[in-house]
Amino acid sequence: MTETLARLLAFLVGAVARLPWAWLRAGADGIAGVMRRRGTRESRVALRNLELAYPGLAATDRDALHRAILRTTARQTLETLRLWTRPHAENLGMIRESHGVELFDAAIAAGRGVIVAAPHYGNWELLNQWLAAHTELAILYRAPESALGEAFLRHVRADGAERVVQIRAEAAGIRQLFKRLRDGGVVGILPDQQPKKGDGEFAPFFGRPAYTMTLLPRLAERSGAAVLFAYCERIGDRSFALRIEPAPADIASADTVVATTALNAAVERIARRDPAQYQWTYKRYTLQPSMNPVDNPYRDLERRRHPAQGTP
Repeated sequence: MTETLARLLAFLVGAVARLPWAWLRAGADGIAGVMRRRGTRESRVALRNLELAYPGLAATDRDALHRAILRTTARQTLETLRLWTRPHAENLGMIRESHGVELFDAAIAAGRGVIVAAPHYGNWELLNQWLAAHTELAILYRAPESALGEAFLRHVRADGAERVVQIRAEAAGIRQLFKRLRDGGVVGILPDQQPKKGDGEFAPFFGRPAYTMTLLPRLAERSGAAVLFAYCERIGDRSFALRIEPAPADIASADTVVATTALNAAVERIARRDPAQYQWTYKRYTLQPSMNPVDNPYRDLERRRHPAQGTP
């Protein structure tokens, strides 16, 4: 039954995604305006993150960036529906520039294993499709709480799935990642998700302590694999530049504070290229060094349901 519902949901998503992009873009901009006016969860989280990460930003500049973030978020959501429901080979035509591909090819050829760190910047679903078209790889992921949600994602990502192994972020999955890297394989990890307590270290991110995964540095340090940052950066309407860059050497340090600091610095540098393309709707600072829930900077957002100031 779950698989049947997933296929039905994918069919409905595909029907929406087949609408002209000009219609979808206008609809996305309308959705972004509603999010601001109604003060939705995503709108409130994004605004709080901007307050935390850019405390010195003028109110008018913060308001403009907040509007741009919501507009980009809504457009990317509908854009991703199209990516999921169209042939991957067709989607890859959206990549108009490629930078650093030679680094990726050389790292694979070296045979030491490759860790691709893919921050939530630009369109990471398009990046996944590019990677799948170029190599076999394993992607670490957190399974959705809903069985239907997981079945849906597996269904819409099926094109090229024979080259991609999705590995759950759990103990058995981590062992699989180590084995793949020792065998010279490629592993993809989203480096800017907040880990569970006990699986991270506090390191600065936009000048504030953020609980940061130690998994990626541990994999790099113990396996000797090369670490590359990769992202598909939006450079126009449905046009992207693929960028692959070397990670800082300290990311493989045995000192987890040094390693996570290097990891966050690399993600922050990418996010600062165009802050509107970063996923500010995610609660990145939920855990604080005190580990006291009272210090959670998002704690009052459920009560703070007023819309953002300014016009959409």
